[in-house]
Amino acid sequence: MSHYESHIRKPLITGDKTYHDVTLDVVKSVEGKANKSWWIVFSISLIAFLWGLGCIVYTISQGIGTWGLNKTIGWAWDITNFVWWVGIGHAGTLISAVLLLFRQKWRMAINRSAEAMTIFAVVQAGLFPIIHMGRPWLAYWVLPIPNQYGSLWVNFNSPLLWDVFAISTYLSVSLVFWWTGLLPDFAMIRDRAVKPFQKRIYGILSFGWSGRVKDWQRFEEVSLVLAGLATPLVLSVHTIVSFDFATSIVPGWHTTIFPPYFVAGAVFSGFAMVNTLLIVMRKVSNLENYITLQHIELMNIVIMITGSIVGVAYITELFMAWYSGVEYEQFAFLNRATGPYAWAYWSMMICNVFSPQFMWFPKLRRSIMFSFFISIVVNIGMWFERFVIIVTSLHRDFMPSAWTMFSPTFVDIGIFVGTIGFFFVLFLLYSRTFPVIAQAEVKSILKSSGEKYKLIRLQKGDDAKLYDKPEQEPLPDFSSKSNSKINS
Repeated sequence: MSHYESHIRKPLITGDKTYHDVTLDVVKSVEGKANKSWWIVFSISLIAFLWGLGCIVYTISQGIGTWGLNKTIGWAWDITNFVWWVGIGHAGTLISAVLLLFRQKWRMAINRSAEAMTIFAVVQAGLFPIIHMGRPWLAYWVLPIPNQYGSLWVNFNSPLLWDVFAISTYLSVSLVFWWTGLLPDFAMIRDRAVKPFQKRIYGILSFGWSGRVKDWQRFEEVSLVLAGLATPLVLSVHTIVSFDFATSIVPGWHTTIFPPYFVAGAVFSGFAMVNTLLIVMRKVSNLENYITLQHIELMNIVIMITGSIVGVAYITELFMAWYSGVEYEQFAFLNRATGPYAWAYWSMMICNVFSPQFMWFPKLRRSIMFSFFISIVVNIGMWFERFVIIVTSLHRDFMPSAWTMFSPTFVDIGIFVGTIGFFFVLFLLYSRTFPVIAQAEVKSILKSSGEKYKLIRLQKGDDAKLYDKPEQEPLPDFSSKSNSKINS
């Protein structure tokens, strides 16, 4: 069967790459020694993580009175961080599952890192509610354990309990999805490994992958089933997080628009974080040929679209507060825009609504430095969005006697910085031990989207078939015992 590929589409793999080149480029980060820039970033992240760990130990030993909480604002910085991290974890499953179901080729080079990012971000998010309990050793109380085991039966009407189910399901499905995709890559490293210990470890990790047709068939079936499972999770997880607020009666929280608005915001911040990581990683790991300008441009388009959806949601909220005629709602939104936290509200507006609009200009969305800058601005803006929703809705209650301000203490800030450090420590360790690009999937699109093959087809004429073999292509590399690395 012959395939055709439009010449209008830009190549997704640049350079004069063969199948063997892909293998060498992907395993270089695992087999080689870490470079200087990796060690610098790792050291900074580790220091931040250790400082955060110290703040967590201090909080648990002293109680959460060490935070800036007060009688009026009982949910503040920590729940803001929780929602922010869950949001960042959203893009990974979206890139992997939804784009797989839509057969998008551009997901191939970025899905592995996005999935890893999801898992690490959800781990950070899960820390906050456990610390916020004040007694983390009783964290098992959130699980529906029968009363005979000494704790009370949980309240199934509470969205806080649904959160526990949503996030644990999300984490487990993402983990299985990520691991399944890694099997061919682990087998490839196993077959290349020289040291017996390394060979044994990667042999265990690859679950006996042999590269037979049956293996590939099952691999593709499982990937599709998991993608089908994960797609509703993309929508449900952040919808349930939004119910934590929307099911309450606090003006500013009691809003029916929250579920779609939270999901769009999560995809928005998640894609921005993927962009941040990929732009750094393509430089550090020399992967410019695989994570190309085309990938970054497509990510920027998603950021632009979801940023615009979030902007519409903000305007809808303001409109509904005015249109409903409910003076409490009107006060809540007027207070956001003009009250003591107006600086946070306008920071959120500038970062989330105005900054992504620059992506309408092709020159800007194709600029690496500008994309990197916007991706950081968007994540700052999304943090402010959660802060504005949580703190400004609480700090001025119905009674002026309960009006108060929230300001974080060094412990609040330390725990947050610590989770950022922990996230980067995990991500950097992952980039040294696991292949950061799904080499099997990249090889599957090499003939259709590789720059070299596109040029060959152009030289042969427009009607050239995709699988016409060019004369100068070398034979695949059969040097290992198993040919699992050849995915053609």
